[in-house]
Amino acid sequence: MTNAPFVREIPAGRTHLAHPALLELRPSLPDVDAFTKTVDEDMRPDGYRLAGVFDAPDDPDGQDGPDRPARAVAGFRTGTSLAWGRYLYVDDLVTMADARGTGLGRLLMDWVRAEARAHGCTQLHLDSGTDRHPAHRFYLSSGMFIPAFHFTELLDG
Repeated sequence: MTNAPFVREIPAGRTHLAHPALLELRPSLPDVDAFTKTVDEDMRPDGYRLAGVFDAPDDPDGQDGPDRPARAVAGFRTGTSLAWGRYLYVDDLVTMADARGTGLGRLLMDWVRAEARAHGCTQLHLDSGTDRHPAHRFYLSSGMFIPAFHFTELLDG
């Protein structure tokens, strides 16, 4: 058995394994039960998926191991648009603070890229807050570029 980190999709029913990492990116979601319900009942039916990097492989038979939380997480979906064609959009991407700089983010990005290709996507997209400079350096060093500004309007009610 190897101790190398690995990526696997996090299915419904195991969504809680993504919560500790995503809490670092989305601190407004501290309640794990509310987070899990939102993801599994509201987002997954619309195509949202989760993948996580885990510290060590499951048991040799491929069965689920202990309920270890993911050290890095990507939440993503695929779609088609007139502007982008077939694409994979990353809604959420985060590595736990104590694991940043260890290669887990790069491992996860490589997995997401492969997943995009496996689903016939020709583009990979994500938005990042303007103040997230370390994340921007990571995305740029991963081969991404900044082609546009993203504009938002908050609507009443």
